[in-house]
Amino acid sequence: TQMKFHIPLIYMGDAEIDAAVKLLLKLKVDYKQMTGQDYKAGCPPSENSIAPDNGPAADGADEDTVDPWNVATTNAKGVDYDKLIVRFGSNKIDQELVDRIEKVAGQTPHRFLRRGIFFSHRDMHQVLDAYEKNKSFYLYTGRGPSSEAMHVGHLIPFIFTKWLQDVFDIPLVIQLTDDEKYLWKDLTLEDCHRFAVENAKDIIACGFDVNKTFIFSDLDYMGSSPEFYRNVVKIQKHVTYNQVKGIFGFTDSDCIGKISFPAIQAAPSFSNSFPQIFGSRKDIQCLIPCAIDQDPYFRMTRDVAPRIGYPKPALLHSTFFPALQGAQTKMSASDANSSIFLTDTPKQIKNKVNKHAFSGGKDTVEEHRKYGGNPDVDVSFMYLTFFLEDDEQLEKIKQDYASGALLTGELKKMLIETLQPMITQHQERRKQVTDETVKQFMTPRPLNFKL
Repeated sequence: TQMKFHIPLIYMGDAEIDAAVKLLLKLKVDYKQMTGQDYKAGCPPSENSIAPDNGPAADGADEDTVDPWNVATTNAKGVDYDKLIVRFGSNKIDQELVDRIEKVAGQTPHRFLRRGIFFSHRDMHQVLDAYEKNKSFYLYTGRGPSSEAMHVGHLIPFIFTKWLQDVFDIPLVIQLTDDEKYLWKDLTLEDCHRFAVENAKDIIACGFDVNKTFIFSDLDYMGSSPEFYRNVVKIQKHVTYNQVKGIFGFTDSDCIGKISFPAIQAAPSFSNSFPQIFGSRKDIQCLIPCAIDQDPYFRMTRDVAPRIGYPKPALLHSTFFPALQGAQTKMSASDANSSIFLTDTPKQIKNKVNKHAFSGGKDTVEEHRKYGGNPDVDVSFMYLTFFLEDDEQLEKIKQDYASGALLTGELKKMLIETLQPMITQHQERRKQVTDETVKQFMTPRPLNFKL
């Protein structure tokens, strides 16, 4: 909205005039920090101006903290996603959109859509409109490789992206931001690149089609693709330092690599960043499935896109996969007990769930039988929501737990029996991924698709 300053100067003394002028100047500075634009009377900020609350949470004590590096809430149920939609200015994935995806895809919607795990979007209707007119799109998602082993929470965007790739039969690019991890963490450049390759093996084990998927490390691809780097520079030119400070919370003590990195995460949103796949075409729509903490990068991207002649990327946002200790935070790759890792043995999975999974049950069996448990805060039930395919079975578990018919120990056993085979199968598929397979996926090349 346009900011208007009404400062009455009639009958004011010199001191009052001086104070009013100082206030006006301060308001103009605040305006520029919020919008990245100089204030001009009668000219409201552009529609896509970026405000600082697109990044870290507002100052209110009850606000959730959601940014690309931190997720925290005081609520045992987890982040308030309805509030987050309002704060970030995205759109809720309602039943109408789920039904429409089902109709266009010709398949039952993925359980992540049916259960609201992917809960928010930007321009998904526009993507479907174009697809119905035989105008295709491509997928882009990513991973920040900060450790050798990924955890089950890291699989969520890849499980869903694979479903989208299969259903719509479209190309996919996966960015491994090893450069980002070097800039943000106390890791060597060599370790970050090695983690990228190891993480690529886990991603490939999700079952992506090598003929339709390009996985790339920033440390490799940036140096070999002039087109990609040119887009990075275009983006950099159109985002001010004030804007990235507002969006990402950068300070004067942050290294300049952090300040310039958002442009690198933005560049894959534009099809001509991949000339080996799309040639010089810059009009192909991009759809980005990601956790909502990554949205600040793409709000920035959507603001820049029309100014450099590219279509805005569309987005599908997922909720966070909660830590074992509760939904107040997302899982951490640096805390072994907060996560079920893809390298965990069946015994480790059993021990972690039994020992660390936060329970919504009562203190004693008698109390639990009488009053029932709370599935909304129970981590074992939350995990089953992500991984149990059968909707009717999930609903029965919820009702039985809430009524007290199902005990916490029994619920944990169900989760263990769901996770153990799933992770064992993933480990078996990963063993089949050779260095040669990784090289195939990570070599810039044409992909097989029709646009």
